[in-house]
Amino acid sequence: MATQVASYHVLVYGGPTGYQTNRAQIQLSDAAGASVAWIRFNDPGMSFETDYESDGFIRMHLPSAMFQPVLDLLRNEDGTYIYFTAGRAFLGTASEPIGEGE
Repeated sequence: MATQVASYHVLVYGGPTGYQTNRAQIQLSDAAGASVAWIRFNDPGMSFETDYESDGFIRMHLPSAMFQPVLDLLRNEDGTYIYFTAGRAFLGTASEPIGEGE
């Protein structure tokens, strides 16, 4: 089941190894303010976990190169959703008409 993302919170970890194998994290929350997912980012060479869901909470893992595109999506798109299926987390938008613009 897809959950609509209503807000997000960004953490960036310093130091040569980041924090718990991650360089940065974006926490996603639903309309009620409940945390529904973490999107964690890893630099090349860092330990890279697989996506998983536990008790309805999603953990998505991406390379650090995806940090800015994900942040742009959250900043600019209305109707953003996250869900977990087939052993992977997915972040996407609702359908939009062609030529809508920003």
